Amino acid sequence: MPVNQWIDVHAHFFPPERQEVREARRVSMSEAGWILSEPPRWDPQTTLNYMDRTGIAMQMLSNIPKTLGALRSSNEYAASLVKEHPARFGLLTALPTDSPDDAIAEINRASHELHTDGYAVTCHYNGIYLSDARLDPVWKELDGRHAVVFAHPNAYAPAAMGRPAALVEVAFETARTVVDMLYAGTFRKFPNITFVLAHCGGALPALSGRPMILGHESWIANPNEVTAAEFRAHLRGIYLDTAATCPATLGPALAMTTPEHLVYGSDCGVPCTTEATMQANLDALLSYAGLSPGQIEDIGHNALRLFPCAAERIKNGR
Repeated sequence: MPVNQWIDVHAHFFPPERQEVREARRVSMSEAGWILSEPPRWDPQTTLNYMDRTGIAMQMLSNIPKTLGALRSSNEYAASLVKEHPARFGLLTALPTDSPDDAIAEINRASHELHTDGYAVTCHYNGIYLSDARLDPVWKELDGRHAVVFAHPNAYAPAAMGRPAALVEVAFETARTVVDMLYAGTFRKFPNITFVLAHCGGALPALSGRPMILGHESWIANPNEVTAAEFRAHLRGIYLDTAATCPATLGPALAMTTPEHLVYGSDCGVPCTTEATMQANLDALLSYAGLSPGQIEDIGHNALRLFPCAAERIKNGR
């Protein structure tokens, strides 16, 4: 079954950088367990060529630097790419969730200046988890906008047992963050935010049965008295992308949510991903026996409901 004009919600980029900045990133990543022969790089034309070969209509671009200045500059660069290629790229504006005031300022700027399609956040950003109560004003702002928020773990955290965090640790960071958001009442308080989790939710789908069965026993702290039924409903409402997880995570994902809440993601544009690994993941998705061919095709287009402005740009070719 060929890919026909799919939407890729999980695609990364790097802004143009001086060689010394790229080399500093390589050194930092080497210290975190990565084995790299050269610094990572990204350019839009190479990505567009890949999209053309694969049948991808649009990539939703995200990049979340760890300093405010770099984050704002990165958002501006991505916005310029969308302006240049409006039917091929969408913008997920990165938010600095270590500072609620800065995050709200960037939300407002994204809406008025950058013309964003959605927002991108890191599960654990400069020491602050997304479940932190200090972020409630940020969620309130996004809830009022009925925003789509793409949540990605920190792939550049320190190595675990000598291996980069991008291999395994990212899956557990996603799971622990979302479970804590459930207990914090984030999904209850801000029901108008649509959350999309990277990597099919990491370990969350496979582990989701534990908090639903055990998470409301007397020996578990639950100060907000979030019920098991709420846990189940909130988890069912989350969207999951398919990046770097097929086919093994699709079964647990479908047990946690529905096929309509699966969206295609490639994890394109970062050093942990190659064209070969993207193709292997895509082939596994296309041949997955647990979904009908129509449901698999829908995964490539479900994101059109989430990003109506981007869908309109694709439709009009501009």
